Amino acid sequence: MAILPLYNVLVLPGAKLWLRRADYKLLAQKDAAVGERVTVLMQKENEDRDELTAESFYPVAVVGQVTEVDQNGFVTVEVSGRVNIEEIVQLPDHSFSMSVSRRADTGAMQPEEAERRLNAVKSRILTFSEGQQWEGFLKSFSQYWDTLWTVAAVMSPWLRIPAEERYGMLAEDDVSRRFDAVEHALLEGLEMVDVQSAAQTAQQQDYEKLYRESAIKKQMEYLQKELDAMHPENVSEIRRLELKLEESGMNETALKEGRKVLNRLKGEGSNSPEAGMLTDWLDLLTSLPWKKAESREISMEQAREALDSQHSGLEKVKKRILQQIAVMRLKGQQSGSILCFVGAPGTGKTSIGESIARALGREYVRVSLGGVRDEADIRGHRRTYIGAMPGRIIDGIHKCGSSNPVMVLDEVDKLSASYNGDPASALLEVLDPEQNFSFTDHYLNVPFDLSDVLFICTANTVDTIPEPLLNRMEVIQFQGYTPLEKQQIAREHLLPRAMSAVGISQKSLAVSDEAITRMIEEYTREAGVRGLKKCMDQLCRTAAVALVDRPDESISVNRDNLPEYMDMNPVRRRHVGESAKPGIVTGLAWTPVGGEILYIQTLLTAGSGKITVTGQLGDVMKESAEIAMTLVKAMLPEQAARFGESDLHIHVPDGATPKDGPSAGITLTTALASLITGVPVRPDVAMTGEVSLQGDVGPIGGLPEKLMAAQRSGVRRVFIPRENETDLKDVPREIREQLEIVPVDTVEEVLGALNIIGATEEPAAV
Repeated sequence: MAILPLYNVLVLPGAKLWLRRADYKLLAQKDAAVGERVTVLMQKENEDRDELTAESFYPVAVVGQVTEVDQNGFVTVEVSGRVNIEEIVQLPDHSFSMSVSRRADTGAMQPEEAERRLNAVKSRILTFSEGQQWEGFLKSFSQYWDTLWTVAAVMSPWLRIPAEERYGMLAEDDVSRRFDAVEHALLEGLEMVDVQSAAQTAQQQDYEKLYRESAIKKQMEYLQKELDAMHPENVSEIRRLELKLEESGMNETALKEGRKVLNRLKGEGSNSPEAGMLTDWLDLLTSLPWKKAESREISMEQAREALDSQHSGLEKVKKRILQQIAVMRLKGQQSGSILCFVGAPGTGKTSIGESIARALGREYVRVSLGGVRDEADIRGHRRTYIGAMPGRIIDGIHKCGSSNPVMVLDEVDKLSASYNGDPASALLEVLDPEQNFSFTDHYLNVPFDLSDVLFICTANTVDTIPEPLLNRMEVIQFQGYTPLEKQQIAREHLLPRAMSAVGISQKSLAVSDEAITRMIEEYTREAGVRGLKKCMDQLCRTAAVALVDRPDESISVNRDNLPEYMDMNPVRRRHVGESAKPGIVTGLAWTPVGGEILYIQTLLTAGSGKITVTGQLGDVMKESAEIAMTLVKAMLPEQAARFGESDLHIHVPDGATPKDGPSAGITLTTALASLITGVPVRPDVAMTGEVSLQGDVGPIGGLPEKLMAAQRSGVRRVFIPRENETDLKDVPREIREQLEIVPVDTVEEVLGALNIIGATEEPAAV
């Protein structure tokens, strides 16, 4: 007996099953022969013949006989009854052997009722096929549908009935209930197909309507463009904004909002009170550079040349900038930390941002944040307010017309908070690469991508920058320039620019190097070169007057006649004195304009142990004085008895200048020890470092600026904390060569080296 395994086919007793001859042969593994008995097994899952096992079939099957094998390649199998599969065994050749028993039906259908309902189902099927391309085939084939079971077998491929439900119909013993279930499944399947067909037809009509509407709009746009090209003077403001809106390349959210506002403007007309506000908003929206700027090949040679041509010195800063540029070149996109340049005024923090833009071939934007105290300056105002405008970030992007400029946020340390909000907090989103790809300005109220913008911040100090904002940036310190670097900057940059600004040629004015050196030493006192630039401008203005009076002469400025061209008095520069007195020690301090020396002055007077501290010292410095007093009492108990018999006065000039910080601890301790022992400390010996109650010397900040101030003021020997020895690599070599720098661990090493206490091992200089 041939075995036909079928999946998802509804085969019931009394049905006729038509199979292609090739399919029959594949399933039965033998060719069809008229009169051959067949057992049709119902598969649980859709599996190939080679994958079938004894567990792949339901326990109820049908049996039948091959009644016809026609010339068109179809095999007709007439199903006679149902059987229970008692046992099934899979043989080594993947064929099956089984034993079955007949499964009898119960109940019966009245022939007239069955005929009537069969004709109703056939009529419904033929009605459904009307207008279909296979209508003729179906009508001719329907004459062979003599039972409802045959109809079910033929319509099986179109019935969305699970295999379990199909098996349930086969396993139903009652013929009447089986007939009802099959009839219901057929009619329900036809309705589902009918509904689906109707939905597809409606959808197709909608598509055709959209296609037609789109074609008409394109035709209208084409004709409108032709008219605009022929008569550009007649293009209305709304039409201009509409064209810019569609060509801007903005994101979907912005485009949707822009169309909404444009439709509102069209509806209200140009005479509406809001027309001006809506027009200004659309004009800004459509003028922003929404399209991504094309990435350019970054040349490291050009980057180095751009940085070196505009800035002398700053080697550490240039090295870090070149690292950032190299990362951007390798990744092909904006990447890396947000750089924050911190240093004294005039050290080139802002101008180097312009050099970075030139090195990258990008637009340059400077946004000044000094004194900003309104959050709306960063995020913009709501456009419903009178006089609303975008924030400074979006305004800078709009003015430069590029989506990837180099934007310098100047004076970020001078932001302040008020009742209008905290602008520093608003900057958190701007500078965070994880958020700024969808920065939303309150005026625009649509997201704008800032991820391609290279942000650079500048500040004079990090003390006033909020911690969350500082954490998003990488701080790069700008140290002060050495006199040699200042002279080079003046010769290569400042003097040529000053001469060009007043119209003096190179042949008409000559300034010697000695004159520039004197100008640096006597007329400026700064870490940067801003004051030096003013001096150069003054010199050139004075020379311009002389050249106008005597046009045939040339002017030569040297060290001796320099004061004739300067309308300012020399700056009083603090130099170390010649004589040494007990209780006076030279210290080093850091200020926002560079390093400076200061004197710690102490004096004992008749009294009863009172201590007076003057010089506008902060709380930290006052605590350092108390620690120094305790240390001296512990180290020199006999001499320290004088503190209880006299009043002590500690003073740090200049009295009108506020001072604070822990780095004067070692200087205060040395001054007090020198005072009570009577051992003077040479003025050309300076020191800096924090002290603890155990006498340890702790690290300090701003060492390069302090050492440059020491060299500038005539100091020859400097004591520094040993933990700051690694910071010496940031100190210019010419400064290190002119100073004897001595790293120390304890106060005893300092006092011993100065012969204030007993001899100790002399600390080695580096």
